[in-house]
Amino acid sequence: MSYPTLFNERRTAQAAAFLLHQAGGRLPLLKLMKLMYLAERESLKRYGEPISGDKLVSMPKGPVLSNTLNLMNGAADESVRGGWADWIEGRAGYDIALRDPSMIRTPQQDLLELSAGDLSVLGDTWAKFGHMEKFELVRYTHTQGCPEWEDPHGSSRPIPMGRLFRELGYSDVGVRSAITHLNEQAILNSTLG
Repeated sequence: MSYPTLFNERRTAQAAAFLLHQAGGRLPLLKLMKLMYLAERESLKRYGEPISGDKLVSMPKGPVLSNTLNLMNGAADESVRGGWADWIEGRAGYDIALRDPSMIRTPQQDLLELSAGDLSVLGDTWAKFGHMEKFELVRYTHTQGCPEWEDPHGSSRPIPMGRLFRELGYSDVGVRSAITHLNEQAILNSTLG
């Protein structure tokens, strides 16, 4: 089954901003990516809904959000209004930082693209994994944390949604239903525009 296109740059930027806000404004790129992947995974587990809607990919250092990684690596020049470039500073070495930490008084007040469920998932992700160093997170996602990840042997490989939903405990019927829902949502989003 194909992967639905649901990527939302504004929601992605605000999810990154939430995690950066929790960290005091700055995180290593690798750690931020792992936290964002784990939050996306948890949202799909809890609600069957993504936060970013990004394409999930296995890479040598674990699973990543494909478009988000591109934004982290400098593709924000083509950012949408209210998107990545408005919230996140250009990459500085191996770190990612908030463009202006004062933009966030509280996540509930200022990260308005995110639902209460999104904020809950992001908060729980930070509480569970925020204390971990970046390479601890890499080890976690390679071992017990993300069995959907497969070593791409130096390249990258898409993570099929069916495999992810099965690893999250969905039944075969649940997997089909979840993927159908995401595909329908992608069609609706493209129709609305």
